[in-house]
Formats: sequence, structure tokens, C-alpha cells
Amino acid sequence: MSERIDDVHVMIIDDHEVVRRGIAEVVERADGLTVVAEAGSVAEAVNRAKLVNPDVALVDLRLPDGTGIDIIERLNAEAPGIRPIVLTSFDDDDALAEALRVGAKAYLLKSVRGAEITEVIKAVAAGRILLDERTVTRRRADHEDPTADLTPSERRVLELIGDGLSNREIGDRLGVAEKTVKNHITSLLSKMGLQRRTQVAAWVAGQRAAGWRNQP
Repeated sequence: MSERIDDVHVMIIDDHEVVRRGIAEVVERADGLTVVAEAGSVAEAVNRAKLVNPDVALVDLRLPDGTGIDIIERLNAEAPGIRPIVLTSFDDDDALAEALRVGAKAYLLKSVRGAEITEVIKAVAAGRILLDERTVTRRRADHEDPTADLTPSERRVLELIGDGLSNREIGDRLGVAEKTVKNHITSLLSKMGLQRRTQVAAWVAGQRAAGWRNQP
């Protein structure tokens, strides 16, 4: 059978062959999706991705020679047209924050139904950015105060964003690298259920107007 022009080419990266084959079967059964490569390590994934240039890569987080974050960073540098989706067993807020930081387009748990995986692949291939809503909103549901889970460092960064400081200025004030500040911001965005730095500044301004003061 000839390949349809509108097929979405998918690469599956997981170190367990049985898991890869199971995901591949789910993907191949969906109309418009074609698995063009599989890989079980970071090195293998990067090499094969550059050869087949898939539209979407399903990336596990834990691999024998590194992490899914390593793969996404390598693909961003060496094959930037590929849209990565994290597909993992680990329901972890820090992992979610890291995935967002490096540009993952979606974060799915392996416990989702097969139909959900294929729907997300098609949506990401079409240019959308999706997240597992249960993972993103869990902390908001658990706490009325969106800052309840922030670390002391994240709370200080929150305050300084509200003061109008840039990332570099925050780093200078706290004595840390600008990259560390960016990591703190990514994490606090995830915990607060926000998407952009400007939303943080607006939230702080609103809270200050109402008499709120952050307690480190």
C-alpha cells in the first residue's frame, strides 16, 4: 500500500522493546499515523531521528545512557523540526517542569488509553502544545493557595519577578546563575498552574494590591 501524503511520521523511544512494540501497534492502528523508527537509547534515538526525520517523537524519560530530557535537547540542536512528546510512567512535577523547559509539546503518562496517545500525537503534529491536564492541575486542586508548594528559593524568585527584575538581575540578587533562575521560574509556573512569566508578575501585583505578602 502506498503511503498517504498526510501521514504523520512517528518515532518511539523507549528502552523496553516490549513497550516500544506495544506503543507502535497502537500508533499504527490509527489512521494517518506511521511509525518510521524505534530506539532504545539516547545515542540511537538521535542518530535515527536525523536519518528518518519524524514529525513527532514519543520519548521515555529514563534510558540506559541518559534521559528523555537529553534527547529533546539534542533534537532541538540537531533536528529542530521534530516535535517531542514525553510518554512516561513517572507522574513527577519536577520531570514535568524539565520537559516544559526543554520544549516538550506534551507530557503523557503511560497509564492513558491508547486512543488518547494517538489523539495527542495528531494534535501535536498539527502544531498544538498539550499537557496531561491531571498532572498540571493536581497541585492547584490540592491547595487553595497556588504558592503553597513553592520552595523558599522559588518564593524569593516570585517576589523579585513582582519587583520587575529580569532573570539576570534576579540571579545577581540571589547569587545564582541565570539558568538556575530560569529553572526556578519553570518550576513555579508549573506549581502555580501558570504558563508565562508575565502572568506571575500580574498575579503578584494583584496579591500585593490586596495586601498579600509572601513568606519565604
